[in-house]
Amino acid sequence: MPDAVVIGAGPNGLVAANVLVDAGWSVEVLEAQPEPGGAVRSDRGVHPDYVSDLFSAFYPLAAASPVIARLDLAAEGLRWSHAPSVLAHPLRDGRCAVLERRVEQTAAGLAQFAGADADAWRDMYDVWCRVGPALVQGLFTPFPPVRSGLRLAARLRTAGGLRLARSLTLPVRRLGEEEFAGEGGRLLLAGNALHADLAPESVGSGGFGWLMSMLGQSHGFPVPVGGAGALTAALVRRLQRRGGVVRCGERVESVVVRGGAAVAVRTAGGESVGARRAVLADVSAPSLYGGLVAEEHLPSRLLRDLESFQWDFATFKVDWALTGPVPWSAPQAAGAGTVHLADGMDGLTRFAGQIAMGQVPDEPFVLFGQMTTADPSRSPAGTESAWAYTHLPQHITSDAGPDRITGRWDPREQEAMADRVEAQVERFAPGFRGLIAARRILAPSTLQAMDENLHNGAINNGTAALHQQVVFRPTPGTGRPETPVKGLYLASAAAHPGGGVHGAPGANAARAALRAHGLRGLLHRAQRV
Repeated sequence: MPDAVVIGAGPNGLVAANVLVDAGWSVEVLEAQPEPGGAVRSDRGVHPDYVSDLFSAFYPLAAASPVIARLDLAAEGLRWSHAPSVLAHPLRDGRCAVLERRVEQTAAGLAQFAGADADAWRDMYDVWCRVGPALVQGLFTPFPPVRSGLRLAARLRTAGGLRLARSLTLPVRRLGEEEFAGEGGRLLLAGNALHADLAPESVGSGGFGWLMSMLGQSHGFPVPVGGAGALTAALVRRLQRRGGVVRCGERVESVVVRGGAAVAVRTAGGESVGARRAVLADVSAPSLYGGLVAEEHLPSRLLRDLESFQWDFATFKVDWALTGPVPWSAPQAAGAGTVHLADGMDGLTRFAGQIAMGQVPDEPFVLFGQMTTADPSRSPAGTESAWAYTHLPQHITSDAGPDRITGRWDPREQEAMADRVEAQVERFAPGFRGLIAARRILAPSTLQAMDENLHNGAINNGTAALHQQVVFRPTPGTGRPETPVKGLYLASAAAHPGGGVHGAPGANAARAALRAHGLRGLLHRAQRV
């Protein structure tokens, strides 16, 4: 019988397992899918000569995460690669806002939109350099982040204090208007905010857009050499070298609770796997509470709160094998790993407004990944392994476009939506469709079938809006990984600090389990906060 059972071999589950084995625990990880990784996987399913990332692809949060850094995955063979430019947002008139690897180059590009914006970007990045490290440490620390919070408070005083705090609570449209005279800087902030489900007019979207933009400036948007699966493989190798066990194709159907404590899990095959000390669940909150854990073991207040749990946007993704580079009208987009496609700030607002009304957007905001540009090993020289995704409503009421898409996602609807995504790319890169050698469509229902945590394609395990963050994540409570069941810990992105491949929810859950057994001091030195 292992000391701990981890449900789910996504990045958070694997991080949790690694932290526990570093402390001397025996750990068994049970994964429902035939391979580990959750939303961090890659394959050659589009074309045998092209590596495609199935879900996530760029990892600024992993690059910045102290949790990931402590695991020293380079020792397991993990290598990172960067595109020449981090991110680009072209406009239909040929202008292009570019987040470059060097701050001076980013500033110079933004000056083409408005001369004063070069200094505005430098000033914004200077604030990040003063508060960013403490902020990241605080975000990736169990709540409340006492020590890192004190450091952050001291840094905030020197960086504008309440004025900075006000800026980070602003809607990203307003933040961009206050900081930049031209459209370029505003677009970089707003496009990054929409990596989550935060509309340009949402409270707090400014803070998220600023965070992602500054992470991009300081750490880039790196990719694992060889595909996203290389990150998962490094986590699995590290775990197995230390004695941990990963079993795939083992769906957990319930958590066994006796005397108010989690003592085992039961698989779909009828096996009972005991846990001497803890069960850690890298699953969504609705799947855990009232799903894996029967309702009679949970407070009625928690179950009522879950009725108000809000998922983030649904996601629709297309992968391509391209025979040549994307023919961008704005040539500055050619060197960017990530390209945002929307016709200005109003295009972003229109897109988010349609989703809020339950409509399938007629001109979707598209996040486009040029993977061979970021990592030449992904496809033959002179070609491009590419993908794009867009957001959709969780519950579709109508189609703002002409295709009568309802959300059934039968073959007709999938093809129509993929064509709509390609049409948006074509607006910014005429001739794009002529380069397509093969494509793969991943509708919201497909994404969920491949990873049950991606409910209808929700990639953040719950909205990133302020009303479901920190002490409100996943429901109003403590913002910590402990659950009402003794020895059971929520280790997924449904827990604080939420989505993104940074490993913090898994590490927080593991440390909580260790503290509960008085074993905090046995943590491997590299794992100590």
